[in-house]
Amino acid sequence: MKFIVGVKQNMTQFFAEDGRAFACTVLKVTPSTVTQVKEMSRDKYSAVQIGYGEQKKERLTKAELGHLKEITPVKGLKEFRISEEEAKSYARGAKIDTSVFNVGDTVEVSAISKGKGFQGVVKRHGFHGGPRSHGQKHSEREAGSIGATWPQRVIKNKRMPGRMGGDRITVKNLKVLAVNLEENLLLVSGAVPGRRGTLVEIRQAQINAD
Repeated sequence: MKFIVGVKQNMTQFFAEDGRAFACTVLKVTPSTVTQVKEMSRDKYSAVQIGYGEQKKERLTKAELGHLKEITPVKGLKEFRISEEEAKSYARGAKIDTSVFNVGDTVEVSAISKGKGFQGVVKRHGFHGGPRSHGQKHSEREAGSIGATWPQRVIKNKRMPGRMGGDRITVKNLKVLAVNLEENLLLVSGAVPGRRGTLVEIRQAQINAD
């Protein structure tokens, strides 16, 4: 499975050779280094841990320096679960960059969505609100009744106002439209979660055998 981390830049249009225009997101891919390969026999699961970005050595703890022994100090670590067979093709210290993806690849992107603060039910859950006539005055965006006479309490998981956004979101079935190796850019169809500057995880889409 292919994977890498990057930073969301902005959205733009991409024109294919046949003239079709696609809305796409520009992702600045950070060249990464494999910092650890986890094995089923030792760690009880198989995964590849990669380090991304650059960091001053003085800003790392002794534990982090020990973990990154003989590897250039990195800003952060991300782990990707893969099969045991795939894990054998990775070695500690190996480099991963934009070239792992090709035009036409199907990927899924995970990131933390924009935080929107405390929101009402219309924005948070898509409620229609109350009627705009027949005596209604200030209840156009209210939730309405939240319970009944019995059981005299609010039922669990009731959709109500509250904090919105700031969740980990995964968008699937996105296409790689272009790969820029010189500037480490990936153009991915559609929108991805987060604001400009959000760290995103890009991985090859898992295709079901069904």
